[in-house]
Amino acid sequence: MHDSLTLQLIGEFIGTMILILLGDGVVAAVSLNKSKAQGAGWVAIALGWGLAVTLGVYCSAFLSPAHLNPAVTLGMAIAGVFNWSYVVPYIIAQTLGAIVGATIVWINYYPHWKETDDSQAILGVFATEPAIRNYPMNFISEFIGTFVLVFALLAFTRGKFTQGLNPIVVGLLITAIGFSLGGTTGYAINPARDLGPRIAHQILPIANKGDSDWAYSWVPILGPLAGGAVGAWIYLLIP
Repeated sequence: MHDSLTLQLIGEFIGTMILILLGDGVVAAVSLNKSKAQGAGWVAIALGWGLAVTLGVYCSAFLSPAHLNPAVTLGMAIAGVFNWSYVVPYIIAQTLGAIVGATIVWINYYPHWKETDDSQAILGVFATEPAIRNYPMNFISEFIGTFVLVFALLAFTRGKFTQGLNPIVVGLLITAIGFSLGGTTGYAINPARDLGPRIAHQILPIANKGDSDWAYSWVPILGPLAGGAVGAWIYLLIP
């Protein structure tokens, strides 16, 4: 990993872009009409997101810590293993990377938007939405998922993983969270993962798109930030 902040920000941008390109990409593949993967279901989505995280980390870890997630960046700063002055620049780079990644998904599946008349399915490619809209419980779901994520990432630092395997273990963690906890909200567990693509959905001329559902958008932003912060604080209580 480079010491230069600029190179670290490039790493976070690239890693988050790859994460969203592959993560939102698998949702597009499963959800959009006339896709060869249409209907592949939740198993494909959860595995696809786990692989997206693994490969996003591999693509950026030589430049940055590969947080790729504002909640992870905040948690690492709270835990004392990351410089507080880098938190806001990292979050900006991650969010911009997410916007670009989502834009590339739109380009990749360009003919399929016109073939898909379900605006909710189109929004679901870009941003999360709850299975049952209950803002307090949706917040709690995002909180729990991100608590597990950040606490586990910090716990991993105490293990003796071979360095090259660490991204695979992180991908397995994301897959496990998706399978076990993600059915409620679609498990953003990452403010940039939801906000960046939601912005892209808002501004891109996507055929058949509807509302970007900004009324819900605070949940996948504040829930993960709170869960990640508490995960880091609980970790600090362990001697």
